[in-house]
Amino acid sequence: MNREFFFFYYKTWMHTPEALSKHYIPYNAKFLGSTEVEQPKGTEVVRDAVRKLKFARHIKKSEGQKIPKVELQISIYGVKILEPKTKEVQHNCQLHRISFCADDKTDKRIFTFICKDSESNKHLCYVFDSEKCAEEITLTIGQAFDLAYRKFLESGGKDVETRKQIAGLQKRIQDLETENTELKNKVQDLENQLRITQVSTSPAGSVTPKSPSTDIFDMIPFSPVSHQSSIPTHNGTQPPPVPSRSAEIKRDLFGAEPFDPFNCGAGDFPPDIQSKLDEMQEGFKMGLTLEGTVFCLDPVDSRC
Repeated sequence: MNREFFFFYYKTWMHTPEALSKHYIPYNAKFLGSTEVEQPKGTEVVRDAVRKLKFARHIKKSEGQKIPKVELQISIYGVKILEPKTKEVQHNCQLHRISFCADDKTDKRIFTFICKDSESNKHLCYVFDSEKCAEEITLTIGQAFDLAYRKFLESGGKDVETRKQIAGLQKRIQDLETENTELKNKVQDLENQLRITQVSTSPAGSVTPKSPSTDIFDMIPFSPVSHQSSIPTHNGTQPPPVPSRSAEIKRDLFGAEPFDPFNCGAGDFPPDIQSKLDEMQEGFKMGLTLEGTVFCLDPVDSRC
């Protein structure tokens, strides 16, 4: 595998590809918290973050506060951090945003990873305390990253972005339905005003009947047949026939050509989707660095 795109690691993977592709691997851990870091990679970067969060937890523990427990769900779609009882998602870290992952070789419980926040674009370091399986969790995140990157290359990002485009179309449909409802309400208000005007201008006790040949706005209903027959001829010849819709390019209800996930280039995606593809490509290209290091340097760091 090209080192420009990925990484090497001397350990074998912990799980089968099917387990991470079709399901997720759960782990229980204690969440020491997250803190912003300046760089996406580096042993010194995570060492400072771990020391900072351990010290903060040491202070809170002295005040009687317990370290919150979480459940990690690792799959090719990312690393989710959930509340173990309610299963509420607290953080959802996409794999292409994770750039560095490390476990503590002196304390088998501590591991950490750096992830770029999707909203602020800041690099955040997440630190956890597991039950002697920090190295296994680190390897599992690395394997998930490997599989996700392979899947991204095989699909060209089309499967992920197709769902994003469908979501965009659904949003447009919802907006059109809202607009349609507003127009119906306006038409109903005009009809009510017209009835009030007719009643006020008619003799007492009677309502002027409307001619069946006009609509509620006293306009002759549109008829395609009568309109076409009223078109005058030129030089004794009939105007050219209107081409049938079957001869036109097939388009969807929004006037756009139907999306074909198996026949599309980079320029076929809308700008927002293309930027998402570029971001994923850049994230995977940076790769994920797995590293075992020593975090516990001070006496206060010895235990949480």
